[in-house]
Amino acid sequence: MTAPGEPSGGGPRTPGFRGRLTAPLLLGSLLNPLNTTMISTALVAIGDSFGMGAADTAWLISVLYLASAVAQPVLGKLADSLGPRRIFLAGLVVVFASGLVGAVAPSFGWLIVSRLLLGIGTSAAYPAAMSVLRDEGRRVGHPAPRTVLARLSFASLGSAAVGPTLGGLLVALVGWRGIFAVNLPIALIAFVAGLIWIPADPPREPAAGAPGRSPRLTLDPLGIGLFATALTLLVFFLLDLAHPMWWLLAPFGVLTAVLVWWQLRRPLPFIDLRMIVRNGPLARTYLRHGVSYLVIYCVMYGFTQWLEEGRGLSAGESGLLMLPMSVTALVCSLLGARTKGIRGPLVLGCLLLTGGAGLLLFVDDSTPIAVLLLAGACFGVPQGLIGTSNQAAVQAHAPPESIGSAAGLQRTAQYIGAISASSLIALAYGQAASDSGLHLMAGASAVLGVLLIILTVTDRALRAHHR
Repeated sequence: MTAPGEPSGGGPRTPGFRGRLTAPLLLGSLLNPLNTTMISTALVAIGDSFGMGAADTAWLISVLYLASAVAQPVLGKLADSLGPRRIFLAGLVVVFASGLVGAVAPSFGWLIVSRLLLGIGTSAAYPAAMSVLRDEGRRVGHPAPRTVLARLSFASLGSAAVGPTLGGLLVALVGWRGIFAVNLPIALIAFVAGLIWIPADPPREPAAGAPGRSPRLTLDPLGIGLFATALTLLVFFLLDLAHPMWWLLAPFGVLTAVLVWWQLRRPLPFIDLRMIVRNGPLARTYLRHGVSYLVIYCVMYGFTQWLEEGRGLSAGESGLLMLPMSVTALVCSLLGARTKGIRGPLVLGCLLLTGGAGLLLFVDDSTPIAVLLLAGACFGVPQGLIGTSNQAAVQAHAPPESIGSAAGLQRTAQYIGAISASSLIALAYGQAASDSGLHLMAGASAVLGVLLIILTVTDRALRAHHR
């Protein structure tokens, strides 16, 4: 059958969005979310190997998020301007290198380097995939079908959901180095498939507002540097809230002010603040996405660490105990991608986040396993619904010509939420997970869940929009 926008009769057929095109995009897109969650069941084992506590191993979480938060919009902009195929393949090369470094790392410092490279390399896939689909849509004359976008969403959310269980099994079977080595075959297969099946990048036109200028000159390196430095200072502050370095807030504030001033005067800024301020629905989507994942990652890492250190389970047992969360997240990511509305799934997800956090307030080392399984499932449903719904909101509200950078900024909001989650975990647990630390984290998550409900219910753009 001829798809809409394709030639009919005797003309050449251009079906578009074939499985060969999407297969490498799906493989590449699962790497970042998989690695963000897979390490959750390996943190205790890594800490034992190098004599580190929970506050120290939190750096393995934060460094990937820091690198990803900066790299996602940068690589999204590069994909828009230089071509997504180039950026996609280059990112996979960096992922392969990071897997090698982590698999043979002789010290904790080398693991930090591996996670830094991993954050940069995996950040290329999602915004590049969105740009590839946009280019394919232009070629065939119609946008990507919702089923294709649903597959991309499922790959991302599904890999994040199964990450804790897969990580626990790898640690139990081959040790914690397995969570780094597993990136090698995935990156290699995705690279070869992308090299063969992703079409060559079409010629890139000069960006609007800069006729005749090379795309390389529109990257705003000063804006990128200011954003990266300010975010790094914020991460250093957040990661030691038990002994806050207040002096870091002064340079952070100055750099943030300079960043805002510079972005507002640039015709082609790194972060288009004017567009975000004018586009209220998109700005609220970023805020909602960041706060949602702050709560989700508090559970993904904090609850998992407590299961091992507070409850005394092994990494493999903890991974299996998180299986209901993984399964419900997988199912709900598919259901969320198939729904026509955005507001309903988001409201349901926020309610369950708040309810799950409230349930954790009453958990201790004597709580029945059935209750722990229920708590995990309470967070699996919103993980699937919120991710797919916010992705749909970005697609609906972002300018089509900037979908790569807009998708990158969505992930940046997610990673800032994750960085905040790791700092909250470090504050609550200190050197070891405990019942009181879990309750502190759960209480903060419940308060944020109520805030999310208010943000979602009062957003008029969600009421009117159906996809």
